This record gives sequence, structure tokens and C-alpha cells, in this order.
Amino acid sequence: MHGRPSRPLAPSPRSLFFLAAAAAAVFLLLPARSSCWWLESTEEEGEMGFAGDCSPVSGGGLSENGRFSYGYASAPGKRASMEDFYETRIDGVDGETVGLFGVFDGHGGARAAEYVKQHLFSNLIKHPKFITDTKSAIAETYNHTDSEFLKAESSHTRDAGSPASTAILVGDRLLVANVGDSRAVVCRGGDAIAVSRDHKPDQSDERQRIEDAGGFVMWAGTWRVGGVLAVSRAFGDKLLKQYVVADPEIKEEVVDSSLEFLILASDGLWDVVTNKEAVDMVRPIQDPEQAAKRLLQEAYQRGSADNITVVIVRFLEGRTTTTGDGPSKEVASDQNS
Repeated sequence: MHGRPSRPLAPSPRSLFFLAAAAAAVFLLLPARSSCWWLESTEEEGEMGFAGDCSPVSGGGLSENGRFSYGYASAPGKRASMEDFYETRIDGVDGETVGLFGVFDGHGGARAAEYVKQHLFSNLIKHPKFITDTKSAIAETYNHTDSEFLKAESSHTRDAGSPASTAILVGDRLLVANVGDSRAVVCRGGDAIAVSRDHKPDQSDERQRIEDAGGFVMWAGTWRVGGVLAVSRAFGDKLLKQYVVADPEIKEEVVDSSLEFLILASDGLWDVVTNKEAVDMVRPIQDPEQAAKRLLQEAYQRGSADNITVVIVRFLEGRTTTTGDGPSKEVASDQNS
């Protein structure tokens, strides 16, 4: 335009259409707000109020053999709808006390997250190699559960999916399996250690895998698979299934005296709280339910725009409360159970 006199140009009907479409897209992408006043402030440390549909759910339990305790807290946060689910479960399998913990952060609705919550761990403990080859059992069960969900989704036209961050405790072994951008962090000797990685489309290996499968990654506010989805692994998402796989990355940790606790949380926490900050906040709080509620409240106050779900498992080395290795009962009712 250099050297030409400037003059205002009347927008064409085509440009007006695209401007209107862009404005509508921005509006739709903004999270619906809810009035969760209970997270804004509390009268005393650890207390949490309740307000209608955005009420937090929290609870916890202790394994019968006294080796670990757990707590959870979950709330819609600033969103009007809730797509997060979680599972906290203790079972007896072949004489072993087994802890199963998971956070499932749905997108495109709650269907995928709810399905995974209801079926993943039940499928896993039925796997014939669950005790003898736990890693293989986890990998096969993730993919089997994904396939079964996709079959159940055949009548739905709208895509739904869910990341999953899970922890399986068998004896002195902690196996963390992850797909998507929920995250698992442990505290070992006071240090915050991520035991999962967020699966994002712009990671070099994830991008290469997607492109090798015939897909593409492009920028649309953030890096997205096919310009649509901001995670590169998930349950569901049938229209992108060729690229968005449910193959978990699995990491094993030894449960010893240096392993203090585990945090599983949806990205509603990790978007605004660092791994180290989360560990430092949890460490002085011995009750894992209160610790989970503390992180949930902190995330909300820092401006998290997403649903927030936190599960904490605290390892109690050498502590015994009862005899036997059977499963415990929950202190509070689990979500949708």
C-alpha cells in the first residue's frame, strides 16, 4: 500500500461473514462461568463450603493393611458443566491389596470420562496377567477399554474423548499410566518428580507419530491435532482415532521410605500450579483429603478456568492399623457410585 493515498474500505459481505464466524467461535471457546463462591475464601484453613451445582465432592480412605491413605476433591470450578471424573478404589486380587486411582478429564461432553471411570479398573483387575505382568495388562486394558467405548459410541454423531492419568499400587510397586494432559507427580524425599508427561501435539515425537499416520498438527489458538484437539492421546475421539491413540506411557516407582505421596490431577490444577508448588502445599498436610481440597481451592483462586480434580495417595511406610490384606471401605461416597 506504500505510495497510495489511504482511504477507508467498506467491508465486503464475505469479510463480514468471517468476522462474525470468528467472533462466534471465540465466544463458544470461552468457558461458561459458574458462581462458586465457596472457593473464593474460607473462614478457616481446610474448610470448604457448598453452593448448588458447583458443590465440591471430597472424601478419602485408608487401606486395611495400613500401607496407604488417599483423598480426593473435585469441582466444576468456573465452568458451568462438569466433565471431570475420578476413581479411588481398593481391591483384593490374588491375596494382594491393590489400590487403583484415576483422574479422567473429559472433552466434548462427559461420556468418555464417565465410561472410562466405570470400566477401566474393572477391566484391568480381570486381566489374567494383572499380577504377573502388570505393565502389559495396563497397556492392553487401556486399548481394550478404548475400543469398547468406541463401539458404544457408534450411535453418537458428536465426538467425545478423555485423557486419563492413573496409578496402580500393587505391593511395593507403583505403576503410573497416562494418556493426555492430566498429570501424575510424586514427592520423593521432599522433591517434586513428574512421573507422567503431558501428551501435546507439538511434542516432536507425538507430531511425528501423527504425521506418519497421515494426520497433521496446526496452530489454532494452541497446537491441535487436525486443527481441532489440543491433546495427542486420549480415550474416544473416534473421528481422530487414527491419530489420537489411547496407548499409555507407563512408569514404575518403588514404594519405599523415601516415597511420601502421589498427586494425580486434571489440567485444571496444572494450568496454574507448578509441580513443586503442589508438592510444597501438600507436604505439611497429613490428611490427603484436606490436601486435595487445599490444591483445588488454590487452583480456583489462581484463576483456573477449567474443571478441577485432585487425587492424593499418601504412603504410610511401616504403619499398620489392622491385620489382613483385604480391601478397605471408603470414608466418603465416591463420585457416581
